[in-house]
Amino acid sequence: MSQTGFSGKRRPDRAALIIAAALAVLGIIVIWDAARLPADTGYSGIGPADVPGLIGYGLIALGAWTAIAAFREEQDSPPAQEPAPVLWIIGGLGAQLVLIGFAGFSIATGILFACTARAFGYRRMLVSLPVGILFATVVYGLFDRMLQLNLPAGPLELLIYGG
Repeated sequence: MSQTGFSGKRRPDRAALIIAAALAVLGIIVIWDAARLPADTGYSGIGPADVPGLIGYGLIALGAWTAIAAFREEQDSPPAQEPAPVLWIIGGLGAQLVLIGFAGFSIATGILFACTARAFGYRRMLVSLPVGILFATVVYGLFDRMLQLNLPAGPLELLIYGG
């Protein structure tokens, strides 16, 4: 192996090159879409196109980094895939989508929090569910009271914040 980590003796990782190309294309799309937003920066000097543009450039940089990694030799074999964590997160998202309209933001997001914690290996749902609901209730209060952004209110939000 040479000093730079490239040797040319093996083929580049095809999956990594496909991911790199997808990241770069996604970054270009985000930058193109951000360029269509108004350029009015207002008093802060930051306009509505600045953050999406920054994300687009970040995606392109990650694509380049992934492409470089595809040619490096010190790659490990990919770990075995486990579908259960992904299914826990997808199930939590589905539950949030179904419940948010009538159970409210805090309960629906608390369930998503508990399912995500379960996906990351924390098995005590009776602990993670109330913690998630508590965090989501605080977030609801910040968004609803301080930022004046309306999130779906349910019985818990009506009880604590009055709606």
